[in-house]
Amino acid sequence: MAGFTFTQPLTEADREILTDDALAFLGELIDRFGPRRVKLLAARKDWQAAIDAGGLPDFRPETADVRAGDWTVATLPADLLDRRVEITGPAEAKMVINALNSDVKLFMADFEDALSPTWANVIGGQRALRDAIARTLIFNDPASGKHYALGPTPATLVARVRGLHLDEKHILWNGETVPGGLVDFGLYFHHNHVALKAVGSGPYLYVPKLEHYEEARWWNEVFVFAQKRHGVPVGTIKATMLIETLPAVFEMDEILYELKDHAAALNCGRWDYIFSYIKTLRRHGDRLLPDRTSVSMDKPFLDAYSRLLIRTCHRRGALAMGGMSAFIPRKDPEENAQVLERVRADKALEAANGHDGSWIAHPGLSDVVNAVYGAAFAPGRTNQLQVSREDDAPVTAADLLAPPPGPFTEAGLRHNLRVAVQYIEAWLGGSGAVAIYGLMEDAATAEISRASIWQWIRNGVVLEGGRPMTAELFETAFAEELAVVRGEVGEDRWAFGRWDEATQLMRDLCLQDQFAEFLTLSAYEKL
Repeated sequence: MAGFTFTQPLTEADREILTDDALAFLGELIDRFGPRRVKLLAARKDWQAAIDAGGLPDFRPETADVRAGDWTVATLPADLLDRRVEITGPAEAKMVINALNSDVKLFMADFEDALSPTWANVIGGQRALRDAIARTLIFNDPASGKHYALGPTPATLVARVRGLHLDEKHILWNGETVPGGLVDFGLYFHHNHVALKAVGSGPYLYVPKLEHYEEARWWNEVFVFAQKRHGVPVGTIKATMLIETLPAVFEMDEILYELKDHAAALNCGRWDYIFSYIKTLRRHGDRLLPDRTSVSMDKPFLDAYSRLLIRTCHRRGALAMGGMSAFIPRKDPEENAQVLERVRADKALEAANGHDGSWIAHPGLSDVVNAVYGAAFAPGRTNQLQVSREDDAPVTAADLLAPPPGPFTEAGLRHNLRVAVQYIEAWLGGSGAVAIYGLMEDAATAEISRASIWQWIRNGVVLEGGRPMTAELFETAFAEELAVVRGEVGEDRWAFGRWDEATQLMRDLCLQDQFAEFLTLSAYEKL
């Protein structure tokens, strides 16, 4: 425990995870890699300043040899070769059990966008994953009286750690807050690498929010150190990197190259990617995104992103994962049929492009997505690594940066207001994955909502019908939509919620002069 302090007393359950050995390892990670993480975050700001000054992202000339080179990633383990359907959700006991028991190939247990990082959630999530790997995890729901336990053949488990930008404020190392991603990775790897090997799997990770290949190099060095420190062969860790930022789409070859001993796949994190497009090009008035609901994967700039990711991954021997279907099945049979058809069409487009699988947020969608990819795979194959897309025309920077046509509407503004404020309020209350209007929302979709509003105000968008998007319109519409939300959730839920804090945070995010990099940074201060 030397060097560590905590913002609250540790319970016996906490100490099961925060053992002396685990903390010693975590301290080494922080000492070795914390200072360079600070420099990497500063480099992001410098890069963004150049974009704000009128520059545009592009492929980096100094790494042309990497893009042109003939190299591949290391061989993939057997349990990562078939990833046709992956389900995602927070690392919470009930969710972990239900997800691992679903008819999917892989469950991504999330410590990032789908988890509100309360102390109980972060440490409880580590316990839940430890027990799931040991096949001892159970959950008794006090509300329903139901008992949950793992089935005999759970899906492959992958943990998504927090991105570089997020701290863990509940743990101090020599008086300073520590990187959340190192906490998530260090505790998960330390406690579980032996047990994962015993069940025929390994320490598999999702790495989010990468922007530049130097950040991939940092993670690779973290992985190498961790494996050597624990006497584990280098390359045992396998990581899937989310390509969910606009800078990263121009550096996919480089990211795979830096992590080639550990890389399993890249993933089209579509919702965060749309948010990053807005965030990166926020000062470019000629590159505005329209209503969120109109920005679908068939739009040219997103289709180019998907095709380039597939071509890059398959050339290098890595899988190319598609994005999230956030729909939730409906009780009404007619409505549910419409939802399932929308999911089928979306996943059919991804599979036709050559993706090797996709994400879902609810097990009720697994049959549809399994069927889509099962039909797309060649006989006897469990992926589409053979789809090279080598005959495609080159994907250019202009293709990736072209804004899609679409409406800018007051209805879109109001929908964004209702979704974002409800999500922020739930996040402050400890829930990071929230069902809102038939979709499972996480931080990424709330980010799109508030970022669009900021961008529309700052760039003087004129909405359909001729009404200009102004701060005054925001205030009027926000007050009216808060009344709508209050009516929808009911007076009891409103009275005991954190609506005042969520309202003020939403107002700040949309109206302040400087764009807030991530809403979770401001919200975390209030958690």
